[in-house]
Amino acid sequence: MRWILISFVPVIFLFGCSAPKQITKTENSAANYFSNDTSASAKAALNSFIDGSIAEAKGDYANAIIDLQDALRIEPRAGIYYALAKNYFYLNRLPLALENAKKAIALDSTKIAYYNLLSDIYTTGMQFDSSAVVLNKIISLDSTDVDAYYKLANIYESNKPLNAIEIYNKITKLIGLDWNVLIHVAELQGNLGNFDKAAATIQQLLTIDPGNSALQKLLAEYYQRAKKYDDALKVIDDVISLYPNDLDAHERKAQIYIAENDWKDASKEYSFILEQPSVSFDIKMKIGDAFFEQSFKDSSLTPIAEDFFKKIDKDTSAWQVKMYLGAIAINEKNDSLAIEEFKQASKLASWNVDVWVRLGGLYFDSHKYEEAEKVMKEAYTSFPNDFRVNLILGLSLAQQNKNEDAEPYLKKAVELNPKDLNALSAYAFTLSQLKENDEAIVYLKKALDISPNDVNLLGTLGLVYDTKKNWAACDSIYERALQLDSANALINNNYAYSLSERGIQLDRALNMVNIALKADSNNSAYLDTKGWIYFKMGNYKDAKKFINQALKLGGEKPDLLQHLGDVEYKMGNINQAKSIWEKALGMDKNNNDLKERIEKGII
Repeated sequence: MRWILISFVPVIFLFGCSAPKQITKTENSAANYFSNDTSASAKAALNSFIDGSIAEAKGDYANAIIDLQDALRIEPRAGIYYALAKNYFYLNRLPLALENAKKAIALDSTKIAYYNLLSDIYTTGMQFDSSAVVLNKIISLDSTDVDAYYKLANIYESNKPLNAIEIYNKITKLIGLDWNVLIHVAELQGNLGNFDKAAATIQQLLTIDPGNSALQKLLAEYYQRAKKYDDALKVIDDVISLYPNDLDAHERKAQIYIAENDWKDASKEYSFILEQPSVSFDIKMKIGDAFFEQSFKDSSLTPIAEDFFKKIDKDTSAWQVKMYLGAIAINEKNDSLAIEEFKQASKLASWNVDVWVRLGGLYFDSHKYEEAEKVMKEAYTSFPNDFRVNLILGLSLAQQNKNEDAEPYLKKAVELNPKDLNALSAYAFTLSQLKENDEAIVYLKKALDISPNDVNLLGTLGLVYDTKKNWAACDSIYERALQLDSANALINNNYAYSLSERGIQLDRALNMVNIALKADSNNSAYLDTKGWIYFKMGNYKDAKKFINQALKLGGEKPDLLQHLGDVEYKMGNINQAKSIWEKALGMDKNNNDLKERIEKGII
């Protein structure tokens, strides 16, 4: 009999009758609601509705729908439409659920249950804006409906976080401090970058659970992100005082120090972590690697990185550790120790070239070309046919102007990977520096076949044609490059200098070098070009001004000194010019133009 009582509850709710004390009264009340008569049709409608409710309770939604449709054909009531919408919703037949839910509300717009169902249908159908409209309607009917507030806040979280926070704050006013609500608010404030407000919310959570160390660490994180480092350290120190072996707390403290760029204090925390046997090798290596990379910016951290890797080395014979110790030895100019460490690394991992490439690449990217050269030469002994080893070694040598040494490695890199743009362009540039311009052109054209609109490649090719005095080809290439990138500083400068050397289109050349200087006003080469254009225009005063600026910023170089000497000569300062030419010749002893100037005393 208890099961029968439960099955009758929907009848009472849907048709608005008062709760009966006996089953017979329930049926009579429902019958009265059905047109207040005992006709056969009214009884049939009621029976169909009851059958549908029973089927729904059993989870037989398909048969429930059939029974409810029978009831609707006799008595189209709001409650029946609502029940029908529910069963369609349970079967995920959303269009029909939506249609019937709307009909229920059209017949009775006061029932919050109907709106809740409509909201759920919209949400399931990913129509979140429509669901939000319905939820706001529920709240207008009942401003204390906490469930509606929750649902609305959840919808707003993804695209209207401020609205979501506002809704969660209303829930707090209704029910007081609530863990679930505050966690959502803290996360939303954090995602919005409102770290102070996120921290304040976490503090509210701590009033609910003051001993929660996870919350305290989260509070420290928000303080850190708000740049309140002292507050963050105070909170995390409280955690550590209670849980001295909490490695996560120590790591968070280290991260606070790093956020302050205080790597030395951070190292104390990481040193503690490295000493713990439970910490994995991978984590230890990441810590050491972080300090190793930072030592490129702050050499005072090199001994700390070395200490870390020595600690790791005590617990393992991993080749990675030997690699780092070798690299640190290079940084400390201890080449013999570096070689020994690298040899051990190569014995332990003779099969692995990747670590050598990574280390050499790290030095190269940090503009430590001499160090990159040492590492990659060591790698070359074991991996002479690896493309990356040859390329990084060749590039490292070329960056040091060791072009003759670089040439065979870059050539091999091209042979190993003839479609690599970096290898082709680097090899071509090195060939041009070695005055092998015809060969340089061949490889630049191969590179341009792969990437025809690469402005840097076009610029290099234009420079080579300029060196060969093939003006037609030079100008054609530079014009094409400018069509692709009219504001490119290097192209504008190099083309302007080429035109000035020939003494043509000087006004245009001046405009181009001004474009270059707008991009980099302290570039000594660009300043020299501008000075040289003025020289060709006969404006020796401005020529001297800009060439002197170039010398001040870029240091004394033979080509700049030669230009300054030429300016002094044109200004009538013959002895001063000769003195400057002699200084330039001392730096470039094979410069025949300078020798001729000094010998003849004229330009």
